[in-house]
Amino acid sequence: MSNAITSIGGKAVATQPNAVANKRPGDGELRETFDSFVGEVFFGQMMDSMRKTVGKSAYFDGGQAEKMFTQQLDQVLSEKMTKASASEFTGPMFDLFMLSRG
Repeated sequence: MSNAITSIGGKAVATQPNAVANKRPGDGELRETFDSFVGEVFFGQMMDSMRKTVGKSAYFDGGQAEKMFTQQLDQVLSEKMTKASASEFTGPMFDLFMLSRG
């Protein structure tokens, strides 16, 4: 694996991928929980914003049932997108979080 250069507090720091996550025994679970939370919040908000840009159809509005189904669909989609790609953009955030924990 190659080293990555990360900027922390204006300083360039060479890190290895997942090097911080493997320091303590419970950090693997912490990383998964962190990725899950950040990913689902990010993708959930993104899906919600995308839905707001599309207006209702004049003739085919499903009412309250469609609204509930759409919210559940967006939740499932955000969970799947989180599992597929959240670790790609939460890595630097997790590294900074672990540095603040000492």
